[in-house]
Amino acid sequence: MKPAKPGTKRPARSGIKNEQLVAERVVADMMAKDAFSQWLGITVVDVRPRTATVRATVRPEMQNGFGVAHGGIVFSIADSAFAFACNTHGKVTVSIENSVTYPAAINVGDVLTAVAELEGESNKLGYYRVVVRNQKDDVVSVFRGTCFKTKNDHVGAKTAEPAAAGATAPVAATPTPHPKAK
Repeated sequence: MKPAKPGTKRPARSGIKNEQLVAERVVADMMAKDAFSQWLGITVVDVRPRTATVRATVRPEMQNGFGVAHGGIVFSIADSAFAFACNTHGKVTVSIENSVTYPAAINVGDVLTAVAELEGESNKLGYYRVVVRNQKDDVVSVFRGTCFKTKNDHVGAKTAEPAAAGATAPVAATPTPHPKAK
């Protein structure tokens, strides 16, 4: 396994002209097709090769019987950040194992920001950590995920090039609000 070093620039992959553009296009395409992330109200805040940041606000219908956010909601927000981050290299990549901890309660109205980053990888596996913080910058969840890299390319990933000088793909997707969300 090759450890990821903070600030280390990875060499461009064979056949990919611009890793950043590939990352943006892949995540925008994934988000456009991801009805559940849209229902969660997720907005993609930042995407770079092997990292993604998403944000969502906890709504009343997301709370459990104890009046705090259901653990599945927080897991799902972290899982979406993980999915976006691990697919940014242009190959279809799927989760094979995840774990999560909840060191603090999450309440209705909390704005959660999940940052997913690669910790290490091999030819077929990637290891990610996702830290979820609330609007007070308190850590409310830590998620770890392992993903499997398939041989399949995301549509357009191998040919991603700016359409014109300075052109970029959209990073943030506007979520489709849930009918009960206000």
